[in-house]
Amino acid sequence: MCGKGLYFLTVLSGLAASGVLQVSGMRIYTSSDMEAVNGTDVRLKCTFHSSSPINPTSIVISWTFRPLKPGREESVFHYQQRPYPPVDGIFRKRVVWAGDIMGRDASIIIQQVKFTYNGTYTCQVKNPPDVHGTVGEIRLRVVTTASFSELLLLALAIGGGIAAVVILLIIIVSCRRCKKRTQRQLEGHEEAPRKDRKDPTVCHPSRAVHLYVSEMSIEIDSSDGMISEASTKDPSSSEEEGPSSDEEDGDDSD
Repeated sequence: MCGKGLYFLTVLSGLAASGVLQVSGMRIYTSSDMEAVNGTDVRLKCTFHSSSPINPTSIVISWTFRPLKPGREESVFHYQQRPYPPVDGIFRKRVVWAGDIMGRDASIIIQQVKFTYNGTYTCQVKNPPDVHGTVGEIRLRVVTTASFSELLLLALAIGGGIAAVVILLIIIVSCRRCKKRTQRQLEGHEEAPRKDRKDPTVCHPSRAVHLYVSEMSIEIDSSDGMISEASTKDPSSSEEEGPSSDEEDGDDSD
């Protein structure tokens, strides 16, 4: 038993070394169903994954079309080192290469689709030595108007884009206003005059109180030789009191 096991293991190792058991294959990814409005352009997306390194000079991409109604299969597009659009048939001057070989993209664009384009599109990629694997299929349906789901998605996309732009504008305007307000406040603080501190003990000349030294006079009554009480007079009021003394003399004479 041990000898048979060792023999089987040796055979498997030899096969693996020779490359017989090397896992290889091309995997292709496409969307199964698509819908396009009559007269518009549609992108048929096809991506692939190869177990071998991508060789742009040897890779081959083929697109074919099979109508819904009974009919023959028709070539849509061919790529080998460069794109080869169809030169005749219903897809003449209607197919544009939209793929990227190094990006593992084999997509095409069909321009101005018509109702005769309803059918199944097949994408096949070969990258020698990886030439075997699955193929990708897309069932295209050309309609008069877009379905409600597509219209809803389109409306959401447009509305979301507009909302994003509006929010961005609001943020920019708000930032600018805050910046201007800050600059104005800084400029106001710089231009504001500094108030001088006043000494509370210093009085303004216009508010100063003028003090006068009163003059003391002594009057001697000649009749009895007695000294009358001293009177104080304000020089500033001497002129005002002058006329009043005359009036008193006049009253005495009467």
